[in-house]
This record gives sequence, structure tokens and C-alpha cells, in this order.
Amino acid sequence: MAGEIPDLHAQERTGTGKGAARAARRDGMVPGIVFGGDVEPLPINIPFNVLLKRLKQGRFKSTLFNLKVDGHDDVRVICRDVQRDVVKDLPTHFDLMRLRRTTQINLFIPVEFINEDKCEALKTGVLTVIRNEIELVVTAGDIPESITVDLSLMENIGDTITISQIELPQGAKPTITDRDFVICNIAAPSALKSDAEDEDEDVAADEVPATEQEAGPDSVEEAEGGEE
Repeated sequence: MAGEIPDLHAQERTGTGKGAARAARRDGMVPGIVFGGDVEPLPINIPFNVLLKRLKQGRFKSTLFNLKVDGHDDVRVICRDVQRDVVKDLPTHFDLMRLRRTTQINLFIPVEFINEDKCEALKTGVLTVIRNEIELVVTAGDIPESITVDLSLMENIGDTITISQIELPQGAKPTITDRDFVICNIAAPSALKSDAEDEDEDVAADEVPATEQEAGPDSVEEAEGGEE
């Protein structure tokens, strides 16, 4: 069930402290530290451009990585902090935490929609995706590739699918627990909604009573006569 975990390549950093960190930055690297897992902390460096690209892709702090450092066993890690320059907002340091297979973590899992061709509501309606990924609490050793949503369960325009209708992998649970949030729904096509709105406006206009300006000449003369 676990999906492919992306590799994160790093170099072991010789020396610790501010001096070694400044030297790493001058060489185009971003210094970091790997901690946890009943093992001594490991100072590392990652090329600045590599880390910046990862950050721009998003979800860096909620993605599980397979950390590869020469001379060390591969280990699963997750980012716990990225320090940035207060002016330039560029990364200056990062912290990675080692994970055991039984460690519980929060990750965003993508949603996969199936049986679109068997969805009766989609013959006249349009699928609106509210969440294309869901944040779940999962174990590091059993991360699902995706969460499956069966669209054949939706039969009418206006139908919705909420998190309570989804069978989650064993041991996984949503981080949002105070409400039954919507994942997707079936809406009427925009053309149909526009026609319906136009009809409502026409009906409303027909129901508006005539004003004095719209009254006939006799009514105006009677009004003028009354003023005399």
C-alpha cells in the first residue's frame, strides 16, 4: 500500500556551529541537521537550488523522504522546520527527523476518482472537486498511495461525497475530526444555471407592479386635476 517515497540526497557536513554553517552557505549549500531515532544527530548539507526547488513544489514539510547520505544507511525522514532569511525569505537551515516504521505522521494523500463512466449524475451534471488531497494521520511504514472515491455512488445533481463515506486504509484517520467535510459534489452545468437565473429574472420583472410613470394618460390627468 505504501507509495514510492522520493529520495532526498544530502552530504555529510564536517564541523558544526555557526562557522561551518556559514562556510556551507558560501559554497552554495544549505546546512541542516538530522535528529531522532535514538541515533546521534547528523549535520548535513543540501545544494541550495535543490532545496529551493523542493520548497517551491510545495508540501515539503509534510512529505516523507528517503534520505541518502554517503557512508550512512538510508533512512526515512520528514522535515520539521525550515529557517528562512527574514529579508529575502530564502532557506538558511532545515531540520529533518528520522522516523520508525511505526511512527505516526501527518501527510497529504492524493484523492483518486474512479467509475466516472458509471456515475448517473455526470450525464447531466459536472463534477466539482473540493479536495484533491486529504491530510491524514498515517504510520510511516504504511503510507497509502491514494484515497479512492467511487463516483458511481452519486446519482443526482447536488449529491456530495464526504469523508465519512470513504473507506480509509487501516490505521489512517483524517486530521479534521470536528466535521464531516466534503470531498466532491455534482453541480449543474453553468449554462443550465445561467438559463435558470435568466428565467427567474424574467418572472421577477413580470411581477413588479406598474409605477406612476408607466400609467396611462388618463391617470396622469387625474393626478394633475387633483393638485388643482
